[in-house]
Order: sequence, then C-alpha cells, then structure tokens
Amino acid sequence: MSDQPLTFKADRKYTATHEWAKQEGDLIVVGLSDYAQNQLGDIVFVEFPARDKNIEAGKGFGVIESVKAASDIFAPVSGQVVALNEDLGSDPALINKDPYGAGWVIKVRPSNPAEFTNLIDAATYEQKVESGELGPH
Repeated sequence: MSDQPLTFKADRKYTATHEWAKQEGDLIVVGLSDYAQNQLGDIVFVEFPARDKNIEAGKGFGVIESVKAASDIFAPVSGQVVALNEDLGSDPALINKDPYGAGWVIKVRPSNPAEFTNLIDAATYEQKVESGELGPH
C-alpha cells in the first residue's frame, strides 16, 4: 500500500467493485481504480477476455493477480470487447504506476449506453471508499 493520497478522477464513473469507466467517443475504457490497485499491492498478472467477446455489466471478465491475491475484474457496462491493453502482458505493474492512464485494461463498445450513466460519480465513489461503505476489491 502506498503512502500517497488516493486519486479519484472526476472524468470517470466507478463501480462498487472498484473498476472505473471513461467514455471515449462511442467506446468505454475500463480500468481499476487507484483504491483497488492500492489494496491489491504489486500487480503481477492480468488475465484478459478474448477480443470481440461480449461481456455483461456486473459480471467478471478477467482476473488480476497481485503478490497478495487474485481478484476478478468486473464489467462496468455490457458490450463487446474491442481492445485489450497488450502492454499489461509484459508490464502488469502499469496498473500500480498509472491506474487511470497507461494502466487501462480493456475498451468496450457498449450494447446499452444507459448503463454508463448509472455508474457512481467520482465524488460519491470517494465518499463511499473513505467511509468504508465499499469493501476491498
């Protein structure tokens, strides 16, 4: 765990399972929140879904392994996986170093764009994390 203060990017939406989602054109970029990577510790492996796979909001689509544990990564929105962050294959610690930038995980073409609007905004997510309302990833 880092001694750095956690970051909650206002240009994203969040899930109760600590994934973030950011709209980029007609795609949704998905990653793990700063809080999630901090709780997991040093990330050593990311298991991706297949490109073109359809994923469902709230369901696991991949696995992230750290020196502490393995955790499912849950889809914030339903849709088709159109891109994988191949850089995580050789450097999974990008999620620790830059969770909101180079550490993104997948890009999804949403099948139900309204799901994005139902996600948690940054201020609410931060409040829920700090109050302990949301458990660890």
